[in-house]
Amino acid sequence: MFILGAASAFFAPTLLLNTGAVRAAAVAGLPDFTDLVERTGSAVVNIRTTAKAKPGQGLPGAPEDEEMQEFFKRFFGVPMPRAPQPNAPNGQPGRKQGPPVEEEVPRGVGSGFIISADGYVLTNAHVVEGADEVYVTLTDKREFKAKIIGADKRSDVALVKLEGSNLPRLSIGDSNKIRVGEWVIAIGSPFGLDNTVTAGIVSAKARDTGDYLPLIQTDVAVNPGNSGGPLINMRGEVIGINSQIYSRSGGYMGISFAVPIDEAMRVFEQLKATGRVTRGRIGVQIGEVTKEVAESLGLPRSQGALVSRVEPGGPAEKGGVEAGDIILKLNGVSIEKTSDLPRLVGNIKPGTRTTISVWRKGASRDLALVVTELEPEKMVRRNEKKAAPDAVANAVGLAVTDLSEAQRKELKVDGGAVVETAGGAAARAGLRAGDVILRLNNTDIKDAKQFNALVAKLEAKKIAVILVRRGDSSQFVPVRPG
Repeated sequence: MFILGAASAFFAPTLLLNTGAVRAAAVAGLPDFTDLVERTGSAVVNIRTTAKAKPGQGLPGAPEDEEMQEFFKRFFGVPMPRAPQPNAPNGQPGRKQGPPVEEEVPRGVGSGFIISADGYVLTNAHVVEGADEVYVTLTDKREFKAKIIGADKRSDVALVKLEGSNLPRLSIGDSNKIRVGEWVIAIGSPFGLDNTVTAGIVSAKARDTGDYLPLIQTDVAVNPGNSGGPLINMRGEVIGINSQIYSRSGGYMGISFAVPIDEAMRVFEQLKATGRVTRGRIGVQIGEVTKEVAESLGLPRSQGALVSRVEPGGPAEKGGVEAGDIILKLNGVSIEKTSDLPRLVGNIKPGTRTTISVWRKGASRDLALVVTELEPEKMVRRNEKKAAPDAVANAVGLAVTDLSEAQRKELKVDGGAVVETAGGAAARAGLRAGDVILRLNNTDIKDAKQFNALVAKLEAKKIAVILVRRGDSSQFVPVRPG
């Protein structure tokens, strides 16, 4: 036993030295956030909001069910406890009561960060939404009453201003240069706990979760109250604003999202200048270009945005855009996926003359149009057609008849065929009675007879695409004959 022990003692130093070297190297390779937090933490603030309410009313405009829905969606700042309600108005019974007096009641808390020494603070729009007063608290416990300069719901970015000078501020980074896998930290007030630091890595870039938000996905732990706080890289630069989480419980589940700082700064400039954000629009509804659609229409690959509807009298219609066009480029910039188009158009100043490239009937063409200002979407009205029992189903299962002159005028089309019944391959593809057939592959449809003749010539088992008008929208539907 002693000899074995001696042998062990003899060989052990080499083994221990190697293990120690490996451990030292591993520790040396881990990021140290201490200096980073010391440099940046003082510019991160706690944001507390209040609302005015009459005694007994509670929080105006914040029903509990809506609050919970929004909580699961994006994690609002933690709602503060509601003030206890007295049994009698304005206090003690028996005393003469005056008119109800509005009181300031807590609404919620969130986070933000200072980006200028004179007190401009960026946060989330949903942190300050519905607030009558905003209070900003710094890490040195100074509290300021702040003014909301403006908020943009589409990007979930808000700008508030506090009166101060020589304030600590964060440097702005470049969110286009971030790399998947790089270390980042988040600083904020989860559950009201000021200046809490969490760390993780960038999990994905340009994650599509909305029309104007190509979000940064991370695994940094964020929770209610982190909203509006900064996402910071290892150089101490802000690369995003923590805004959303994916959750089935309302708490952190390993996935969080941040608004890229490049997007946020574009919003900041407009909010600072005018208090609102102006975006461009061209008046189209768009859909995805699937692989089947691209192959059937002769596109080399599935890219672009498929125009499903052109707004009557809008910029696109005036510029010659038609339903069924595939928008490939905007001012020379390629549209790789559908969500690229509204972001690019949104960044164009209204009144700007713009060139778009569209794919139509097997060829590309350039169209010029003038971008207008984005406004709320109009309700889409559906058109229902009457059935004709004498129509006969064709090879794809569609029984079609000619459009009446009144229908053509109403739809503003020169030709087409209306679906009376749908079965077989067409029904499986989602077509139904009332749909209007405008095009088969790259051929415009003039009437029912021509459509049936073209269908009869289709190759069995080879996918064809039918441009279908339903209500005010149009889309290509892949159908496999036979």
